[in-house]
Amino acid sequence: MARNILIMGPPGSGKGTQAARIAERRDLAHISTGDMLRAAMAAGTEMGNRVKDIVDRGDLVPDDLMLELVLDRLAQPDAVGGFLLDGFPRTVAQAEALVAALTGGQILERIILLEVPDEVLVKRALARGRVDDTEDTIRHRLRVYLDSTRPVLQALEGKLDRADIDGVGTIDEITARIEQALDA
Repeated sequence: MARNILIMGPPGSGKGTQAARIAERRDLAHISTGDMLRAAMAAGTEMGNRVKDIVDRGDLVPDDLMLELVLDRLAQPDAVGGFLLDGFPRTVAQAEALVAALTGGQILERIILLEVPDEVLVKRALARGRVDDTEDTIRHRLRVYLDSTRPVLQALEGKLDRADIDGVGTIDEITARIEQALDA
């Protein structure tokens, strides 16, 4: 059974919802970079202040900051037994740095890729009601995803197993598809 998993997909694909469900069911640390960044911004931490304008524009936080954030989190005791990374890596440089930095038996084992049509993504993201979720920002994030994050999949091709999951349906249906892929 895969213990160190990446869940990937465009903004609004349901990564956060599905990651939380799968992590709980499989007793994995759910590591959501989006949640960590939003918490840092809300708390007014140094990191939060450094990334606020970047996130508000819908751009990607620089690789060095994201890697620092993730590696610190992966060093926590709950992540040693297995983790589910949600929202990271988002660039090829982040993916390469993550693979190189993992130690102590922590290796990436599987990618779960949620695939959802763009119009469904926009509708879902607007329904979340986040302050930074305007239609223009969402469409910008989708372009950034295609330009920066999709190449991560190509860079990791052949290095770990990948399951492409239809991300349209009820939350339970999508969870069942992911569970089936992880058990295969």
